[in-house]
Amino acid sequence: MGKSLFQKVWDAHAVGTLADGRTQLLIGTHLIHEVTSPQAFGMLRDLGLGVKFPERTFATVDHIVPTIDQDAPQDPLAADMMTALRKNADDFGITYFDLASGKQGIVHVVGPEQGITQPGTTIACGDSHTATHGAFGAIAFGIGTTQVRDVLASQTLALGALKVRRIEVNGDLRPGVYAKDVILHIIRLLGAKGGIGYAYEYAGDVFGRMSMEERMTVCNMSIEGGARCGYVNPDAKTVAYLKGRPYVDMDDFDATAARWLSFASDADAEYDDVVTIDAADIEPSVTWGISPDHGISINETIPDPATAENPEQKAVIDEALAYMKLPAGTPVKGIEIDVAFIGSCTNGRLSDFREVARHIKGRRVAPGVKAIAVPGSQIVAAQCEQEGLPEIFRAAGFEWRGAGCSMCLAMNPDKLIGDQLCASSSNRNFKGRQGSPTGRTILMSPVMVAAAAIEGRVADAREVFGISAGSAVA
Repeated sequence: MGKSLFQKVWDAHAVGTLADGRTQLLIGTHLIHEVTSPQAFGMLRDLGLGVKFPERTFATVDHIVPTIDQDAPQDPLAADMMTALRKNADDFGITYFDLASGKQGIVHVVGPEQGITQPGTTIACGDSHTATHGAFGAIAFGIGTTQVRDVLASQTLALGALKVRRIEVNGDLRPGVYAKDVILHIIRLLGAKGGIGYAYEYAGDVFGRMSMEERMTVCNMSIEGGARCGYVNPDAKTVAYLKGRPYVDMDDFDATAARWLSFASDADAEYDDVVTIDAADIEPSVTWGISPDHGISINETIPDPATAENPEQKAVIDEALAYMKLPAGTPVKGIEIDVAFIGSCTNGRLSDFREVARHIKGRRVAPGVKAIAVPGSQIVAAQCEQEGLPEIFRAAGFEWRGAGCSMCLAMNPDKLIGDQLCASSSNRNFKGRQGSPTGRTILMSPVMVAAAAIEGRVADAREVFGISAGSAVA
């Protein structure tokens, strides 16, 4: 019987089995940022411990960094976090991509672009969306602060084995349907808790055709479907993306590439569950509620609690609609927005800005809409500058910002005000997620965000931009 990639990587990194049945797993790469690491380093110092393998740990600042005037004085708490990260990196010999490096950015953007993220490895980070790195055939976990301490001290984690669900999406995506629509559709079908206890393996025609950046978008939101991690098997695209990256060993690259590819799931691998989806069933998708599985296609109506199948479902819909201040049973298309946000570790890469730029060129953001575009890293920002993309965004009425997490979770000055409604390319639509306890979020693809910004309301990007067969990418 063959093995899945998850099984291969798990077996290759298993150090031993604990008395409670959990596996002591070697963590090949540890990524840290300014928010969840200070307490972990404090615990190390209290225990008199050092960092076991500092060369396997990489740091950057992303969550609290402002996206406007990044050199200006900052909030005292944010400044303390950044000072602590610098001190800890210096004291323990950890590589730090700071604001002066030209390599700073969201941790899940920096890892891949530096070639730190590689197939067949285990990766941990004190951030929920670490599953992003699974796009490269890595097993990547988000962890808590105490586990950050454990990895720093021992380079291992105690973890229980997961089941593996293979999610196959076959066929051709319709024009105007993007990677973000694919993962929103999957989460809608399987639920926000459907992946609990599972690793998700994304497979089939659609993922095979996706670029590495699109695969990152999908894997990024695995956690929103309850999965512990998500991955795509490495292939020729993976190898081509990583070749020549700063942290990729090029001495015998052919051998390195062959080793990477060997981790791909075997053709006869068995899975705990298999889900098949027809790509033609996926439409441009948006959320209407307060959980990523509150998703519908752009042409559907907002759920009506009166049609709920049971009291529990009715209570969920009632709560969501009350918070979102949306009318039940009405079209989602046409809901007025206040803010449009393009960025985050889900959709803040070069290809995202390229695709939006080609649609908004010559158009203008609707009056009264605040639209911001935030590159995921300083390198992404530089690439966009080289292609003249910021000028296109500015001409359309977007604010072009510096690199950072920005309005994804708003631990920085980029926040919603009051009950503003934001069309967002980020990954979570929880209550208060974007900085205001009453702020409202509708998740969608970057091109759909752009369409909403131009129209001033939730809109079908296919209609706004005339997207038809042959005019869009996945």
